[in-house]
Amino acid sequence: MTFDQIALFCLFGAVFALLIWGRIRFDLVAFAALVLAALMGLISTDQIFTGFGHPAVIIIALVLIVSKGLMNSGAVELIASQLLSSGRSLSKHIGLMAAAGAGLSAIINNVAALALLMPLDLEAAKKAGRSAGLSLMPLSFATILGGMITLIGTPPNIVIAQYRADALGAPYGMFDFAPVGLIVAVCGIAFVTLIGWRLLPKHFQDAPEQDGFAESLYTAELKVRATPDEASLTVGDLYPVADEKDIAIIGLIRNGRRLRGFARREPIKPDDYLVVEGDPKAIESFMGAAKLDFAGSETHKEGLRGGALILREAIVPDSARVTGQSAFNMRLLHGHGVTLLGISRQGRRIQKRVRHEAIRPGDVLLLLGTEDRVEAATTWLGVYPLEGRSTGLIQRNKAWLAIAGFALAIAAAVAGLTYLPVALAACVVLYAGAGLVSGSEVYSAVEWKVIVLLGSLIPLGQAFEKAGNAQLIADGIVSLTSGAPAWITLTVLMVVTMTLSDFLNNVATTLIAAPISIQIANTLGVNPDAFLMAVAVAASCAFLTPIGHKNNTIIMGPGGYSFGDYWRLGLPLEILVLLVSIPAILLIWPL
Repeated sequence: MTFDQIALFCLFGAVFALLIWGRIRFDLVAFAALVLAALMGLISTDQIFTGFGHPAVIIIALVLIVSKGLMNSGAVELIASQLLSSGRSLSKHIGLMAAAGAGLSAIINNVAALALLMPLDLEAAKKAGRSAGLSLMPLSFATILGGMITLIGTPPNIVIAQYRADALGAPYGMFDFAPVGLIVAVCGIAFVTLIGWRLLPKHFQDAPEQDGFAESLYTAELKVRATPDEASLTVGDLYPVADEKDIAIIGLIRNGRRLRGFARREPIKPDDYLVVEGDPKAIESFMGAAKLDFAGSETHKEGLRGGALILREAIVPDSARVTGQSAFNMRLLHGHGVTLLGISRQGRRIQKRVRHEAIRPGDVLLLLGTEDRVEAATTWLGVYPLEGRSTGLIQRNKAWLAIAGFALAIAAAVAGLTYLPVALAACVVLYAGAGLVSGSEVYSAVEWKVIVLLGSLIPLGQAFEKAGNAQLIADGIVSLTSGAPAWITLTVLMVVTMTLSDFLNNVATTLIAAPISIQIANTLGVNPDAFLMAVAVAASCAFLTPIGHKNNTIIMGPGGYSFGDYWRLGLPLEILVLLVSIPAILLIWPL
């Protein structure tokens, strides 16, 4: 072996060891390896940072921003609202959630799909009085499986598509992954629904213990729109929706005064206010389901609707400027473009109008506005935002705009009218212009650690292949399976790739396995597409550990999982994927 080959093997060995160790951030490890390779002369000067402009990197970043816009618009609520029912059996609930998760993962990034559905699953578990650990792992695995169906569903598919363009002259299209990916996803979902969740440890069958943490319950005012859908709508008509969303309707305000008493059959008139009690997410969800508006929308629409809105919780210290004052007296809405939507006062209900109530030390305020204005207002008021207690306000009136924009972008790319990154970029511009993603969200939605990882490893992978290292590994695998049919070699490649993906980032695994797959196919003189598809499937199948895929890491805490819980469901699922995907690949992409 040459010096470059030995150096690159050592460098990648060190990178893999550090990634498995996990004590140093994976993006720092990859970037340091890139810099070291450049200093050693393993990568030419003009190639060092080309990975950051690679189409795969651009597509992944744009998909994450588009996913954020779709979530902010409430487009996915059209599906999610049908998923929760206390009367469903656990298997049926898992099946519906898994199918929805896989479907969403094919359209948006699979991490975004899990982020959207996980709160719904946690809510369903809470209502059913069961451990969320029984359903969260099947949901996570289903979102990973669903990402295999389309080009944009998961980063390995994007990397494989772009690598094919470099190696064979043309990338894979949006739905080239669908024939194999769909078969694998359907079989995988059937498994986790009918059998998989039963393989989890027995302690998940027990009723969950209370963790001692409870959401603050806020008293809030929600405005009835000027043109209600039904002229004869009564307070009682909203009780079923309120019960479903865990909201208590505790008052009615008319003509600026809170009615002393009201009956269930009390008609709701335009411009009335409902006084409700609940946690922030429940209030936001009820507001959307009941088609109500937030207090202050009638007097300061432009200030509040200037971008994506958030609900931020903040506690009032003794020294706060707002202590003893009301939001109305301090002109919070008119002066700062922020409205006080609710107040939580140690379990006691607010009897006056929320915006006219004098604020006391120890109160927790629920502030509504754009992120930058809420941040400025909390500083001016002298209150302390609660870490991690922020809820996005869904702009449901823009759901169809978001869907139409995304559908047009994908259709234009599939029809060959424009390049996929350009189509996705146009969709991002539309979402930003429509206020579906704020300026800060355009950047915060991007997983920059993954971008740095990918941008650093692409030049390293190219150097690895150029030096002949990929050919050496390919020759080793071919030699190991010498005399066996080509599909045996394909199986060995998938097993090796799956094993790497369980312990490494799936993008890193794909960047190493893709050139090896091409070299194996060339050595055997068979169709390289079969081997590329095998890598795409195997790299996405990280089911044995919580570190192989970000979705598995996300559910670890909420599901109460330990490191050793994943293989119980993950190992049989990976075996099933092998048994299903290999015949499917050989049928659709013949050797």
